[in-house]
Amino acid sequence: MASLMSRLADQLDTAYDVADPVEWVQQRAGEHVWTKQADIMAAVAQHRRVAVRSAHGLGKSHIASRIIAWWLDSHPPGEAFVVTSAPTFAQVRAILWRYVGQLHRKAHLAGKVNQTEWLLDGELVAFGRKPADHDEAAFQGIHARYVLVILDEACGIPEQLWYAADSLTTNDDCRILAIGNPDNPQSHFAKVCQDGSGWHTIGISAFDSPNLTGEDIPEALGKLLVSRTWVEEKAAEWGTDSPIYVAKVLGRFPDDDPSGVVRASDVAVCRIGSDMPRAPHELLPVELGVDVGGGGDETVIRERRGPVAGREWRHRSDRPEEIAPLVLTALRLSGATCVKVDRIGVGAGLIGELRNMANLGLHNAKIIGVNVADKPSNPIFLNLRAQIWWEVGRIACEKRQWDLSSMENADTTCAQLLAPRWSPNAKGLIQVEPKDEVIKRLGRSPDNADALLLAFYSPQGSVTNFFEQLIAAKATGPAAAFSHR
Repeated sequence: MASLMSRLADQLDTAYDVADPVEWVQQRAGEHVWTKQADIMAAVAQHRRVAVRSAHGLGKSHIASRIIAWWLDSHPPGEAFVVTSAPTFAQVRAILWRYVGQLHRKAHLAGKVNQTEWLLDGELVAFGRKPADHDEAAFQGIHARYVLVILDEACGIPEQLWYAADSLTTNDDCRILAIGNPDNPQSHFAKVCQDGSGWHTIGISAFDSPNLTGEDIPEALGKLLVSRTWVEEKAAEWGTDSPIYVAKVLGRFPDDDPSGVVRASDVAVCRIGSDMPRAPHELLPVELGVDVGGGGDETVIRERRGPVAGREWRHRSDRPEEIAPLVLTALRLSGATCVKVDRIGVGAGLIGELRNMANLGLHNAKIIGVNVADKPSNPIFLNLRAQIWWEVGRIACEKRQWDLSSMENADTTCAQLLAPRWSPNAKGLIQVEPKDEVIKRLGRSPDNADALLLAFYSPQGSVTNFFEQLIAAKATGPAAAFSHR
């Protein structure tokens, strides 16, 4: 009898081991699986470590949620466990686990799912966590034969948590799936996606979307995936050589251009949000940067609150009397105390309009004109433009001194931030590609990026003075900081 029971158990175990995740999704969830989704599922079934670098709009977290449910449903109860992580807890809860909850209800799966946990007969069988970045022992204490670890938005997962994931998956029946947009070429995710890393790697481009390949899929599914229209729009808006296009459309890791003022890897890190709320004084001062469009370009107004890049207002006009009311609206909505305007050309007229509005009592913000052709305060730069782009753009990204995670129109702004090049001139001074040269080379103007830099620029003393004030504000509170306002 014992021998018979053992054989039956082995047969049952074998059936679970060879379960087909594609068939599971089709039969259990009643969903269509398109080619690249099937490739990912098959890879997880066959390989211990799978890394998927994916373009935008292809359902990365959606397919990861299906793999989680299949894993738990296709293994004996109590022998399988799933751990998921992402760069922030908000991403864990609001993205991946929202999909898990939806599928659990739709497929009438066993157990109970809350915002970040799956319980079966009162026992925890899966959870989503965002441990401290440095916590290599974050997931210790989890023991099961079949452990699946999902690293969602994998570019933002710090190296220590990869080690923590590896420590959970020590036997042949365990799996790790790392999946995300490949926007940071210096990340650990980029390392595991390289040939010879020991990981099974899958790349998915927007051009693999059924909407571009012509693969037959249900109409409702097609409406959820990236479209040809979007791809064409982004080629025109960002340029096909932009690191943002390479990552979000081609699904490949961009290179850090040694001649670029700002590096793609640094920008990617600054776009990762934080789970820690900021104190009110840390969100001061509130200021606006205005890049005035000329020759058909958009005028762009950018808000910043302390280190956080915020909202954006745009208007396709170079008429000061049309732009000034929009700036006034931005002032009232943001409560900004200062507006910095590129005063070259049309900007001078806008400064006059805004100061007239102040004289009429319509606002009390300080209006500062900035001429980027002026002499820099730091003699290693050719002009003020070079100093602003270097000290605000490059250094702020390198040192993670600003937060671009919640910035409106972030992709386009970051694509422009990565566009200008730098070089030393004959005297060894740092010079940054003039705006006209950027437009000539790319066919696009970096108006959004210029407005962002102006929003963070501090005209008193060093350009980096603002970031020094932020540190003082965090340490001592608002009374000691920004006293020059």
